[in-house]
Amino acid sequence: MTSVNLRQQKLEQQRQIMEQKMRLKRQTPGMVQASDVRTSSAKSRTIHRELHGYDGPLQFTMSPGNPDGVTELRSAANDSDEEVGDVCEVKQMDPEELEDEESTPVAPPTPDAHLESTVVPYTDTQNAITNSSNPELEGDVVGSLETFVMEPACQRMHYKCRITRDRKGMDRGLYPTYFLHLERDYGKKVFLLAGRKRKKSTTSNYLISTDPTDLSRGGEAFVGKLRSNLLGTHFTVYDNGRAPGSRSDAKDERTTPRQELAAVIYETNVLGFKGPRKMTVILPGMTQDQQRVQICPQDESETLLECYKTKNMDNLIELHNKTPVWNDDTQSYVLNFHGRVTQASVKNFQIVHDSDVEYVVMQFGRVAEDVFTMDYRYPMCALQAFAIALSSFDSKLACE
Repeated sequence: MTSVNLRQQKLEQQRQIMEQKMRLKRQTPGMVQASDVRTSSAKSRTIHRELHGYDGPLQFTMSPGNPDGVTELRSAANDSDEEVGDVCEVKQMDPEELEDEESTPVAPPTPDAHLESTVVPYTDTQNAITNSSNPELEGDVVGSLETFVMEPACQRMHYKCRITRDRKGMDRGLYPTYFLHLERDYGKKVFLLAGRKRKKSTTSNYLISTDPTDLSRGGEAFVGKLRSNLLGTHFTVYDNGRAPGSRSDAKDERTTPRQELAAVIYETNVLGFKGPRKMTVILPGMTQDQQRVQICPQDESETLLECYKTKNMDNLIELHNKTPVWNDDTQSYVLNFHGRVTQASVKNFQIVHDSDVEYVVMQFGRVAEDVFTMDYRYPMCALQAFAIALSSFDSKLACE
C-alpha cells in the first residue's frame, strides 16, 4: 500500500506542476488572453501582433453546483460596460506546449498570413447561418439514446451541444475523459456520449460510450471508436460492429459488420507554418430517404481514407473546414461562430461543403479552459460530430 500511495502522490504532484505551468504560460505574452473589446484597437497595434475575435455572450448557463459547468468568463470590469462581445487574443506559444493546450503560435501577419495565423471568433448578426424565412428548430433526443446518437440529424434542425473535459484524477492529466451533453432550455442538459483515449495503444484510440461510467470496449454501452495513424494526421470513426477478419468469440455478441462512419484528414505541416489546421472530413453519402449509406470495408482499398486518396468518391461526402476571413482592423483571420465560441484556439473550426459554405454542418470551439461547444446539423449524427471533435484534441506531430 505504501508504494501505491507514493505513486499516487507523485502523479498528483506531476499533474499540479503541469497545471501550474499552463497557468503561468497563459499569463505570459505567449498565451491566450481575454480582454474587453474597447481595448482591442490599441492592443492590435502592439509588436506581439495579437489576434482578436468579437463574439457574443455564452448562450449556456449552468447551475452553480454542476462540477463540469461553464465557468464565468466576464470580469468585473466587463460587467459595467455595454453589452459587447468578448475579445480573444492569441499570441506566441511555446513549442513544447502540452498536447491538450488550447493556444496556438502566431507569426507576424504577412501577405501569406493565411498560412501562419489562427482562427478567432467574432459575431456578425447580419450574416447569420440560418435562413429567416425558414428558421431552424433546436434538436432534441428522440427515442432511445443508443439509436439517437447513431441516426443522422433531422433536416432543418440544429443540435447545440457542449463538451466538458475532465482532467481530475490519478491519470486523467494524460488521459482525460470527455463528456458530450445536448444543451436544453433554462440551463438544462442531456447526457449523450463519453469518450476516453485507450492506454497502452500504439496509435491514438478513443473509445466512445453512452454510459459515462463504462468506457470499456466490451461494455454494453460501447457505440464506437476513433482511431488515428502514427502521426495523428488521419483519423477514422467506427461504429461498434465486428471488425473484418476478426475471429468469432462466444463472448462477443456483435454480429453486424463494422461500419466506417467518418474519416478526418489534417493537412501535414511540413514547412512548420503556424496557424489554423486545415482539415478534410469524409462522410458516407445519404440516400433519398435521408439514411446513411453503409460503408463496411472488407480490405484496405475500400476504406474511406483510401477512397479519398484514390479520388473514388462515389456515395461519399467531402467536407472541409471553412476558410477564415482576414480582418484589417484587428489584423487577424476570424470566423463567425454566432456567439457560440468565446475564446481563440487553434482547435476552433467550422465544417462546410464547398457548394454552400454558409451552411455549417458542424462547428466546434472553446468557451473555457475545459469547456467547448459543439453544434451539428444534417447529415451528421452525434457520434460522428463527437468523434471529429475528439480528433481535434489529439496531438498531431506533423501538423504543429
